[in-house]
Amino acid sequence: MDIKDIRTIIELMKRNDLTHFELEREGQKLVLKKNIDPETLAGLLGGYRAAGASGHAAAPAPAAASHGAEHDHPAPAAPVAVIDGLSIKSPMVGTFYRASGPGSDAFVKVGDYVEAETTVCIIEAMKVMNEIKAEVAGRITRIATEDATPVSYGQVLFEVKA
Repeated sequence: MDIKDIRTIIELMKRNDLTHFELEREGQKLVLKKNIDPETLAGLLGGYRAAGASGHAAAPAPAAASHGAEHDHPAPAAPVAVIDGLSIKSPMVGTFYRASGPGSDAFVKVGDYVEAETTVCIIEAMKVMNEIKAEVAGRITRIATEDATPVSYGQVLFEVKA
């Protein structure tokens, strides 16, 4: 990967308000992170308070925003645990795949128990296959997205019961 490729990725991050990007290819790993201030993060979380020093999401603010599909801000660039039931959300725009390839078994199915490091799906973005981890622990209660369909930032992929 040369500097031109990295600059292109940085420009894409800026245009799409991404705060985190990881790419691992041919023995090389590229991680790009952009700092984000607490007020911006609070707006991105749609009424949820930002995570504290422990790294866990706080309870929803008393006047939490609706969970409708339309938002003024893009969702955060990491899956978020929702307090009233856990959700695994898409950290990026791309194409959602339940399995590693055609004919392969799905990473998870309804009823499976997942832990924070369990790979639950793949999202293809910019021709890169990104493994998505659960980042929560519990039992999968619903798969909210059809296989091989486009997903957007913050879209619920799975619902989980702790």
